[in-house]
Amino acid sequence: MPSVASISAKPDILVIDDEIQIRRLLRLTLEAAGHRVREAATGALGLNEAAVLRPDAVILDLSLPDMSGLEVLRRLREWSQLPVLILSVRDGEAEKIAALDAGADDYLTKPFGGGELLARLRVLLRRAQPASELSITRFADIEVDFTKRTVTRLHPAASANSLPSEAAGTDLHLTVKEYALLRLLLQHRGKVVTHRQLLRDVWGPGHDEDTHYLRVHMANLRKKIEASANQPAFLKTESGIGYRFTDS
Repeated sequence: MPSVASISAKPDILVIDDEIQIRRLLRLTLEAAGHRVREAATGALGLNEAAVLRPDAVILDLSLPDMSGLEVLRRLREWSQLPVLILSVRDGEAEKIAALDAGADDYLTKPFGGGELLARLRVLLRRAQPASELSITRFADIEVDFTKRTVTRLHPAASANSLPSEAAGTDLHLTVKEYALLRLLLQHRGKVVTHRQLLRDVWGPGHDEDTHYLRVHMANLRKKIEASANQPAFLKTESGIGYRFTDS
């Protein structure tokens, strides 16, 4: 299984559009700007790709062959808050309001300029980043860098006052799922995150009852993070509810 250290820092963009010419244009534009691009020609395939690939942002057309883009957006918002940019030929105010009310983060009409598309996407990706003060966080001898997606056990010489660039340590090689669990719990530091929320955010819709996945990955995460996996100091179980990260 891939480790966090092997995950590319390039943002993954999922394009959901049934026009192959538009998808080709978007791929050329986005890849030239350093993004990785995934494609889906239908709403159903787009929802599946969003759940499996966990992209950093979605570019969504409103006119799809199997369902409306608004329906895709509504279903996506049931379990994810990833940034969504609507890209549509519909330029009426009513359509824009409906899309924004359904959970879209921005709306751009076709035809579009590549520069404007990239600028709007940069804004959405910046908003989706953890707050700047949380881009690097530490607890005990663990450092988590949300920007680089790395988790490191610091060497004793790396003090709490060390600059991030000075903090030498050992990569913990978390799997993608383990990293996603840790990141979500850290983002809700001190609060209980329910089994359902963890499963939906990390595994996607349709996994609400798969608590055995959660138990296995949490046990593996504790083995890598905690001094004692059987007596965790940070990754606490809230019996019958979920998990909570605490460093108090």
